[in-house]
Amino acid sequence: MFNFEAALRLISGQTVVCVGDLMLDDFVYGEVSRISPEAPAPVLAVTRSDLVVGGAGNVARNIAALGARCVFVGVVGDDEAGRTLAAKLGSEPSIESHLIVDPARPTTRKVRFVSEHHSTHLLRADWEQPKPVSSAVEGELIELVEAMLPRIGAVVISDYAKGVLTRAVIRAVIDGARKLGKPVVVDPKAIDYAIYAGATIITPNRKELADATRRPVATEQEVASAAAALARTVATQAVLVTMSEDGMLLHVEGADPVHVPAYAVRVRDVSGAGDTVVAVLASLLAMGAGFEPAMRAANAAASVVVGKAGTATVSAMELRSRVLPSAALAAEEKIAFDWAVADERVRGWRAQGLRVGFTNGCFDILHPGHVKLLAKARAECDRLVVGLNSDASVCRLKGEGRPIQDAHARADVLAALEAVDLVVVFEQDTPLELIERLRPTVLVKGGDYRKEDVVGREVVEGEGGHVILVELVPGHSTTDIVNRSGERGSAAKASAGPAKRGQTVKG
Repeated sequence: MFNFEAALRLISGQTVVCVGDLMLDDFVYGEVSRISPEAPAPVLAVTRSDLVVGGAGNVARNIAALGARCVFVGVVGDDEAGRTLAAKLGSEPSIESHLIVDPARPTTRKVRFVSEHHSTHLLRADWEQPKPVSSAVEGELIELVEAMLPRIGAVVISDYAKGVLTRAVIRAVIDGARKLGKPVVVDPKAIDYAIYAGATIITPNRKELADATRRPVATEQEVASAAAALARTVATQAVLVTMSEDGMLLHVEGADPVHVPAYAVRVRDVSGAGDTVVAVLASLLAMGAGFEPAMRAANAAASVVVGKAGTATVSAMELRSRVLPSAALAAEEKIAFDWAVADERVRGWRAQGLRVGFTNGCFDILHPGHVKLLAKARAECDRLVVGLNSDASVCRLKGEGRPIQDAHARADVLAALEAVDLVVVFEQDTPLELIERLRPTVLVKGGDYRKEDVVGREVVEGEGGHVILVELVPGHSTTDIVNRSGERGSAAKASAGPAKRGQTVKG
């Protein structure tokens, strides 16, 4: 029996190399309220826009979001879109990006116009030059990937047919990985799948499978037959067919096909869901997982991202929440490492006319002072969001040796409290960015603050909200608890006297 809990913990030790077509996804959101008088087309009143790393870059983002490390190799143009992508990838601590700048081609960019209320894509505009890269760029790509192969656990070939993955690049990557015994996951777009010969697993969708094999794929049996034919033609160990609302079907040579149904979820946006699938597959195969458990994890991950807006990622905690039994995860439903999840939750509460409150802290060792603060904060609102400093943030604020408990443990404890409706983890030293994003109605802090010093006060009061200070419980401080624990441990060691040979004194 495959242990998903153990696997998700081990993902953080994996490194995956991803090579493919990088693009900049620009999502322009708004509301449609009328038809243009100039043409029979809807008029989108724009409310916001998001620039996101897309294409093969989204595979890299998903690998990093799971907790693994990604080495990314791709090509950008010498333009603003390329510089934006380089900056965004460079800001991801778990992505090591190697971008070749090719002045002869523009950076691929896709602009999608989306009706936010209905989650409907109205129009997409593309800027691209989908032709093979030059032989010089091809050589650089091969050299970069071959240098990375010895230190990684798996490879993703993310083909969007934009010209980065030439036949020579694909062959060099697959052949080099096979020599080292590294699994290769291919998300295909080529017309002739023979180009991917020797890959470990290929992940066509239903239409791509039909086009590649020229076989019918209307029924599950037909899909299984076509997948088997593709595996024989391409000499791959496995074929995973993604079938949207019909789930996934896995063909492994020498085994019966396995079909898993899709999760029953509200689909908001399918952009980039295939990227998530190959990211999860590669991360699990890198640690030695079998094809079936990797497929089941990928199916669960896809069900998470299609419920998010735009080109999205899935965290290890979100994946764990989807895979494990609900009885074990009641508290975890209240935890968000992805701020987009918090956005949607808060928007839903506002739509119901509920007052959203906010407080924040490190909450390293939960004590009565914390409990009183949270209970009083919850009494001042209808839904309470707790901003939780990440591990790196706590270390910067409190010093070496802190936090005592990692962010997952601290979030678990907070989420188990009835007073807390949502825990959102933030990496910054202060929660100002999170407060600006969530726009709570009530902001609560401990009585050791002055109102004018509370971070986010101007944001909340500027929108008609208010700040509340809660009186502290005397004698309760995490720092004091840690210090007292250290003093007691030292005293216990001293009273025990010197250890005799062969005897261990435990602190």
